Amino acid sequence: MTTYQLRPPTTARHLPDTRTRIALISEGTYPFHPGGVSLWCDQLVRGMPEHAFTVVALTVDGTERPTWPSPANLVEVVNLPLWGRRRRHARRKPKGFAEIHDAFLRSFIPHAEGTAEAFLAALRRMFDAARTADVGAALVSNDAVSRIVDVTAEAHGEPLPLQDAVVVADLLEHMLRPLFHPPIKVDVCHLAMNGLSALVGLAAKWAHGTPMLMSEHGVYLRERYLAAVKEDLPQRVKKILLAFHRALAGAAYLSCDMLAPHSGYNRRWQLRNGADESRMSTMYNGIDPEDFPQAPGEPDVPTIVFVGRIDPLKDLHTLIRAFRVVRTEVPDARLRMFGPVTVANEGYHAGCVRLVEELGLTDSAVFEGRVPNQVDAYHAGHVVALTSISEGFPFSLVEAMSTGRPPVCTNVGGVPEAVGDAGFVVPPRDHEAVARACVRLLADGGLRRRLGDLARQRVLEHFTLQRWNDSYQARYAELVLVGRSG
Repeated sequence: MTTYQLRPPTTARHLPDTRTRIALISEGTYPFHPGGVSLWCDQLVRGMPEHAFTVVALTVDGTERPTWPSPANLVEVVNLPLWGRRRRHARRKPKGFAEIHDAFLRSFIPHAEGTAEAFLAALRRMFDAARTADVGAALVSNDAVSRIVDVTAEAHGEPLPLQDAVVVADLLEHMLRPLFHPPIKVDVCHLAMNGLSALVGLAAKWAHGTPMLMSEHGVYLRERYLAAVKEDLPQRVKKILLAFHRALAGAAYLSCDMLAPHSGYNRRWQLRNGADESRMSTMYNGIDPEDFPQAPGEPDVPTIVFVGRIDPLKDLHTLIRAFRVVRTEVPDARLRMFGPVTVANEGYHAGCVRLVEELGLTDSAVFEGRVPNQVDAYHAGHVVALTSISEGFPFSLVEAMSTGRPPVCTNVGGVPEAVGDAGFVVPPRDHEAVARACVRLLADGGLRRRLGDLARQRVLEHFTLQRWNDSYQARYAELVLVGRSG
């Protein structure tokens, strides 16, 4: 066990006990970091002042500090670090751990039909053991490492090298820490994503019967696959960790009382991984169109705008390369990229800057950081580009459409569902296709304005904050009844 920090915000006030208590659970986002998931969390909390929210944030080491102001009904923040030293316990060793751990490993090594159910049962046994014993220490013991070697040898025909088994044992202990945290006591657990966040919800469900709702932005499992490509780990270690994440995703889908995927694309991923369709309801993100009014005009110089985190998932390399092609057709074009750079992404940002320099674009492609008023960033362009390799249902896209700026986007996640016929959707990682779409819009003012009007109208009809808020209010009410009847 690590050291957990419970941090009630200084501005919070405790609401009456009769209020519905919601735990909003996420990994690496609200209230410590910017981004679409954090914005979504903030909208939920602020949009429902009659409810009391606890935010559970899975963090790096517990030293993170909030970057979002605390609404009055955010009564508690639980900062749950995955890294740092494991907290030593005076508890006894878990009884029967060898059998529990063996069943856990065999539930997902290798992946097979019924893995999710077996994995869920193994997690429950691990959770029960951790209530009275130090399971964290047992997970990294010599016996646990030897067991990993034996199970992988049986599953794959050859044993995992000892040094790799030590790495696997260590990483599994870190990833399972949320399961061993004292269970959250609330009326509803709302997961902002799948993955490790689900362990917090499962602990509350098993301890208190708390119902679980999952809203999935990007597809967590798909993003784990994408991230694994660049991780500096042995291939066999990656294979085991991805099997763990796949099993956990399936177990979470099985356990949720309601699923609210943010797009039809996410819905299909969930169904493919074992979700029950009868418990699903697609719920698109919404914004307040008054906060993102239609732009009164256009800039004097042909301009493409990007708004979002500077992050590898946004694939700004493709956008920069596309802009180099655009400049051959529209020599006076500019590319303005607005968005924050987190500490973790400073290296990626530096690589983007180098690419701009290598392509001779320093006089026309610029990174401008976070803009105080995001609507100003959308108004600064003729076209808004989003070249991500993975998305859920991006706020930045809907915000841009609300301002009447036609989008050029890649065909990932729920992006095509947002754009409809109000912009261009091209294959991911295809800078030539991005460039062709941008050139066409920059060169044809009539088309640009027609698509911009369609984009604004599409937001007004389908993606408003009020529609979104009402839908979640109804889900919470249903789940509270489920919890009381259970």
